[in-house]
Amino acid sequence: MKKVLILLSLIMFCATTVYATDFAPTLLKLSADPVIQYSFDGSELKIPVQVSGTSAGLILCVFTRDKANEIPETQNGFLGWHYVNKVDTCLYYSALQGFGIGSNTVVWEGKDQDGGVIPAGDYTYYMWAYDNMGTKTKMSDFTTWSTRAYKFQEVNENGLPMANPFFYRHHQRWVVGGDPSDSTLLQSTTVTHVSGWGGANKPQVDPYDFNYFYVAVNNAEAKNGSICKFKWVPGGAAELQTGWGEDGFATIYSREGGNCPGAFSDGTYLYGATDSSGNEPEVNFYIYDMDGGLVDEIDLTEWWSHPDEFAAGGQMNGGMNAVSLRHNKLFLNSHRSCIVQMVDPLRYLESDEWSDFFVWTNENGDYVLDHNFEDTAALPWVCFDYNVGPYTYSMSSDDNQFSGVNAYDVGAVSFGLLAPDGTGLGYFAFSGETAGWKKGIKYIDSDTPFDGIYCDNMHTGGSHYDWDVEKAETGLYFIGHDSISGLITSGVGVAEAAPAAFSVAQNSPNPFNPATTISFSLAEAGNVAVEVFNVAGQKVDTLVDGFMSAGSHSMVWDASDFSAGVYFYTVKSGGFSKTMKMTLVK
Repeated sequence: MKKVLILLSLIMFCATTVYATDFAPTLLKLSADPVIQYSFDGSELKIPVQVSGTSAGLILCVFTRDKANEIPETQNGFLGWHYVNKVDTCLYYSALQGFGIGSNTVVWEGKDQDGGVIPAGDYTYYMWAYDNMGTKTKMSDFTTWSTRAYKFQEVNENGLPMANPFFYRHHQRWVVGGDPSDSTLLQSTTVTHVSGWGGANKPQVDPYDFNYFYVAVNNAEAKNGSICKFKWVPGGAAELQTGWGEDGFATIYSREGGNCPGAFSDGTYLYGATDSSGNEPEVNFYIYDMDGGLVDEIDLTEWWSHPDEFAAGGQMNGGMNAVSLRHNKLFLNSHRSCIVQMVDPLRYLESDEWSDFFVWTNENGDYVLDHNFEDTAALPWVCFDYNVGPYTYSMSSDDNQFSGVNAYDVGAVSFGLLAPDGTGLGYFAFSGETAGWKKGIKYIDSDTPFDGIYCDNMHTGGSHYDWDVEKAETGLYFIGHDSISGLITSGVGVAEAAPAAFSVAQNSPNPFNPATTISFSLAEAGNVAVEVFNVAGQKVDTLVDGFMSAGSHSMVWDASDFSAGVYFYTVKSGGFSKTMKMTLVK
């Protein structure tokens, strides 16, 4: 009998050990030549692409290159669905193509989306891909139904990619990479607001000190809004930082109603916005300095309030109630409207021109994320209508600024995809997805070991209208994803031409001993910093800190006095920054 008990104990121990497996996803990675020569003679251009990790559903896009300042405010297309302002634009995009692991070929015929031949010159190509064949991999069991309320922190306080990013709400944090079912890994705190104040949608950790975080708050009775700063206290009560702002509050603003989409920061400014659901036109965006002082208030009612649609039976205000940030750009959307939009606060502050705040907007007219487009629609082409699908509760951008917007009630799809200029590329589905309820889609895309798409699995509980909480599979799940970019050129004057974009190459050789070359390109002249960090995030060397001309640059890092190991180098210029990993061997 004793032997039987020992055997059972061993079986239980082994089963527990197998079950307690850390989250270690298989990443999808693409690689292709960064510079591709093409004659622009109407012949097929065959672009070799290597797919590793997982299978890939891939889209090729061809964009103008270095033409942003030549593209003025333009709104065109059916119903004027597409607005662009000083941004390179999409000339062509392919249908989704399926590729397996290994060597593949992407074909382009040198034509734009309308079949016209594109003239010789320089163009940017993008390849965007996700794993459309594999099943979702669970990252964590411990998320609530409101996936849209979570954020990922992908870089550390020094701006370097984190070995283990974390996702968080105002009262919860989860470090990515642990056992998805280990409840002890879920960190928590308690947030108590000043009397009369409430709200916690999408907080923002302090980019320079993760012990602190910001929460957008509102006072419904006084019709005010603000941002508060708290100290994170694991397992205890978060502490309002009364020494910040005015008694812990950023400058208070007036507002009519609705919720706040959250607090956001690029490390230079804090951002907030109103999410008005009332019947008066009012939607505003607020820019604060990091001390809580109001820098500017921007009126968004021209875009996010539609009195004509309100008169037609829709809503007055369309949102926004979902915001995300990538590369100093903010992406705005709402389940109450068809609008998705990218804005650039830094560009606006530099020019002081209201129009420069808006980079692109996608509205009704291209059938991607549109409302009331059906022939049977009760309110034909009314955009601000929360009674119809697609319901879009979150939006997130990858490193190349392809935006994914979760979508349901439009068939068995998972998300709508938008190109870096807001062009609607279509609806796409994860393997096995149904038409059921969905609440969120997020990217991690900062050269971490966990880069990919993250989403819920709420569709397993059925549709929005008969959703069964008992059947729904909770948690946050991973799907492989990658996107890359490069240059397609006719080759005329390429060697002498200034680069069309900021770029940083992988150091060479890598691994190295004791010296390696770091190369980068600047589209514009400006102040440049090239710094080296160790794995602890400590700066160990500065290679450049000064003004440099536009063009290609290289420098050698001699690591003779440094110990073997992994290092990171960061190149910063203007509003751009890129970090790469390198390995010193001895």
